[in-house]
Amino acid sequence: MEFTPRSLTQRCIDLELATSQQIDRLWGELRTDNVTLDELKSLLLRKGILTNYQLDRMLTGERLGYFYGPYKVLYMIGAGTFARVFRAVHRESGKVVAVKVLRRRHRDQVAQVEQFLREGRMGLELRHPNIVTIYDIINDPRSPYLVMEFVEGETLREILKIRGKFEPEHALKIMHDICSGLDFAFQKGITHRDLKLSNVLVHSSGRCKLVDFGLAALADTSSPEAIADCPSARAIDYAALERGTSVRKGDHRSDIYFVGCIFYNVVSGKAPLLETRDRLMRLNVTRFTDMPSLGEVAPGLPDSIYAICNKAMEFNPEKRYQTPGQMLADVESAMKKLQREREAPVEAANAGAEARRVEVEDVEDVLEGQGKTVMVVENKADLQDLLREKLKKRGYRVLVFGDPERALMKFAPGELAVADCVVLCATDLGNQALDAFNQFASEEHTKHIPAILLVDPKQQHIIRGAKLSDRHVLMPMPLKVRELRQALVHLTSRAVDSSAQE
Repeated sequence: MEFTPRSLTQRCIDLELATSQQIDRLWGELRTDNVTLDELKSLLLRKGILTNYQLDRMLTGERLGYFYGPYKVLYMIGAGTFARVFRAVHRESGKVVAVKVLRRRHRDQVAQVEQFLREGRMGLELRHPNIVTIYDIINDPRSPYLVMEFVEGETLREILKIRGKFEPEHALKIMHDICSGLDFAFQKGITHRDLKLSNVLVHSSGRCKLVDFGLAALADTSSPEAIADCPSARAIDYAALERGTSVRKGDHRSDIYFVGCIFYNVVSGKAPLLETRDRLMRLNVTRFTDMPSLGEVAPGLPDSIYAICNKAMEFNPEKRYQTPGQMLADVESAMKKLQREREAPVEAANAGAEARRVEVEDVEDVLEGQGKTVMVVENKADLQDLLREKLKKRGYRVLVFGDPERALMKFAPGELAVADCVVLCATDLGNQALDAFNQFASEEHTKHIPAILLVDPKQQHIIRGAKLSDRHVLMPMPLKVRELRQALVHLTSRAVDSSAQE
């Protein structure tokens, strides 16, 4: 249908997407009817009266699908085999939720409707930080829907498309979240049955949450033909794996196998199972036995990652992890081991540079910084304030800069040094801090001045790239101010001694 500016705003009111007061205010601001339809559409979007999704539906003449119960649909955030998922807002409370609506073509199929509602009933029992919460199930015969937690973020599949793969430490964190959610469900006797990258939502905070429990649970595995008629590709994969390993349908160890597949994918950037749309080809058991090992496609990973992934993906279910909790325990152990290995190079680098920290006698009772100046290069105000406060209490004069390049410009050739030691923080400044530290340690007019680079143990490239000496050292973050003070006393006193000898 063809809209005029006036008829479009009237349709907004008729569909309850806007109140008459909102539309009256809109026209009052325009003060004229002499606007084009495109100008009005832009204004409706800019004012937040409509979303692009709502506007597109209106322009095609759609009169339904704007509301599900009290929830106003804002836009579609996902579409799968069974359902579409929308971001929606409660028209009274303003609470933002996700509304999952069964596709129209399944609404007259009893088995599909029951499967959809079953997912909702299972979800009501699962309240865990790593599982998407389901708030309500509405068995409306015209359009059954679930009201769920809205996760601000993207699916693991979408993120992996951009990133390619994850570093070991990040991949282990993802596995920790997945296994934590899966173990909680296992304790309640619930299996997932549809584990894949797109069913792991990654919140903007980095936390992973599982979604779509139970979608594949009703798949018929009585025969190859029945399996081929399964409603989703992953349902076929589960059914084929279970028939190939002679375990009952719904074996919880099948979830563990597919967690292993996710792990393989996120650390290597490659899917372990042969990708195909052919349903009968997906039934071929060699898909689970003939894949290249993780070591072949991603050499150089920590041994613990190979061990966990290989055990999770054992074709023989008796050799797999028997519960998600067992896998979770190994993931946690691997995370701790990797963390220890990350921290070790900082201490080793300092030892190699002969930067021995000395105990300061009665350190709380002396002004060890009297007559000395420390330059702090850090762009976070809270850490700037902390270092300024703590060091000034010990007698130091403190200069603070947020820009490493600008800080180094204060040290001019042929002039007296403006500071007795420079402290650069790499946790946020990253390579800027590293470059400044190395330049400071190399320049003829500054290389005799002590410098400390504060670095997160995870920043391996910075640790490896730092030019160290007995005057230029690393210290790990998070920072212990007492240790920093001890290092300052050691470095500045050593610098004075060296200058006297020269």
